[in-house]
Amino acid sequence: MDLELKGRTAVVTGASQGLGRAIAVALAAEGVKVAAVARRINLLEELAVEITKKGGQKPVLIEADLYPDNAAEEIAVKALKALGRVDILANAAGGSRPLPLNASKAEWMEGLTLNFFRLRELTEALMEGMQKNGYGRVINLTGTREPRNLNAAHAAKAAVHVWSKGLSKVVAKDGVTVNCIQPGKLRSEQIDKRWPTAEARKEWAKKEVPMERMGEPHELADLAVFLASPRASYITGNIIAFDGGARFFAF
Repeated sequence: MDLELKGRTAVVTGASQGLGRAIAVALAAEGVKVAAVARRINLLEELAVEITKKGGQKPVLIEADLYPDNAAEEIAVKALKALGRVDILANAAGGSRPLPLNASKAEWMEGLTLNFFRLRELTEALMEGMQKNGYGRVINLTGTREPRNLNAAHAAKAAVHVWSKGLSKVVAKDGVTVNCIQPGKLRSEQIDKRWPTAEARKEWAKKEVPMERMGEPHELADLAVFLASPRASYITGNIIAFDGGARFFAF
């Protein structure tokens, strides 16, 4: 199937590792010119080598920290200058922020800033161009709807779900779709720290995942690339669980 992505452009945050990196590689393999955003420039440079070795266009590398107040606007300006336009935005940056019951306002704000505020601001900074061009794909990587503890990231991702649904209604007529992918336990730097051996990962997955394995980043990237394509033009406002069947509830 031709996904009709050749010649498109994309911004991918959190592109230095894990799911963001896998999405950047997969988009580039389909002929997309990618602007890869992350804090660690050395890892972005490794990503660029990987993409070009596989035949993709050399990506634009944007070294950026999402915490400063003007971060989203600066990333948008750099991406638009380098790419000319942005057709696809994959918001893959973020991180777990478990907190105690008496966590400070600053601790909550830090988690919400990374996992919601900057995501929203970057999306809105690029949205006008997508609407004007009649094509846009926003793909947000979110998190669990079944929290087992207090975590600022859980609250932030819930906000992303509701905000994405509302945004999808506003921009659908302009050829722009907005969807969320809700990862289960997929191999990543954080996962490998918690379950450092293949045996430990297999033991956990056998108890928690019907498929009895953890997912791989490239598997989720395949879904993200499809959602980014014209083939997915009638899919918007959705939260798609990608967890090997681990989610308990039908609704």
